[in-house]
Amino acid sequence: MSDKDPVIAVVGPTAAGKSDLALELALRFGGEVVGCDALQVYRHMDVGTAKTPPAARRGIPHHLIDVREPHEEFTAGDYQRLARASVRDIRLRGNLPVVAGGTGFYLKALFEGLFNGPERSAPLRRRMKRVIGRKGPEILHRALARVDPGSASRIGAKDAGRIIRAYEVYLLSGRTMTWWQSRPRDAFSGVRPLKIGIDLPRELLYARIDRRVERMFAGGLLEEVRALLDRCPPSCQAFRAIGYRQAAEYLEGRIGLDRAIESTQQESRRYAKRQLSWFRVDGEILWLDGREEAAELADRAAEAVSRFLREG
Repeated sequence: MSDKDPVIAVVGPTAAGKSDLALELALRFGGEVVGCDALQVYRHMDVGTAKTPPAARRGIPHHLIDVREPHEEFTAGDYQRLARASVRDIRLRGNLPVVAGGTGFYLKALFEGLFNGPERSAPLRRRMKRVIGRKGPEILHRALARVDPGSASRIGAKDAGRIIRAYEVYLLSGRTMTWWQSRPRDAFSGVRPLKIGIDLPRELLYARIDRRVERMFAGGLLEEVRALLDRCPPSCQAFRAIGYRQAAEYLEGRIGLDRAIESTQQESRRYAKRQLSWFRVDGEILWLDGREEAAELADRAAEAVSRFLREG
């Protein structure tokens, strides 16, 4: 028997059903959910990030959700620190941590640790943000691709925060983010994870994504973004997110509603493809067939968790 604490992680692409499965496992095994989503950490961003509403959480505590304001920065280092603290606290209460989300880099930071690269440079970051403000994040993404194609291939061309960090690391150290990430890390000692992935055929996944986007726009995303525009400047983190950017452009009269929905669907499908590429290289993930009915999928996952806990 291992003396390490068990941690369950439910991973996969957007719209695969991770939150529902994690909640069901938490209910069956006396667990608490730890979010692993780079956008659900922000308050006032509920509809567009598909947060499980408090009323639907069935009494299960959820952590790493609504911990920052939309204008505040939140890094992988912040996530690592807060998520590890949550996992430890959950175990001290005698409960099972169930990590749920699709931000693969955060999951890696939680279990494997982060690279010991250079500290952030506020002056350099301000200059890069000014460039992005004038010309868009794509110009820095192209520059990053020339010096660190590995990182550029993993980072979306509009993901300004991660583009800035990767390019900053190169400019400050002369070494690429890819090189730094290959160095030894501060792994999360004392835990043993079971990673469960939800696998769906691409056509079915994309259909789910398209329907989810339609529900978001019909179910309050525009009102949510209108409130954010009253609260935050256009440079706010919220308006870099898929769906929020398009909704803001629609509300500002720059694009039509159909175009906003179509663009959100297209970018969400691309994001799901990047998520799958990230998770597929993780040989520790146990993939389950997401085509099953929700109850059947939960039963398969529960069987895997039961074996994992018995074999501990």
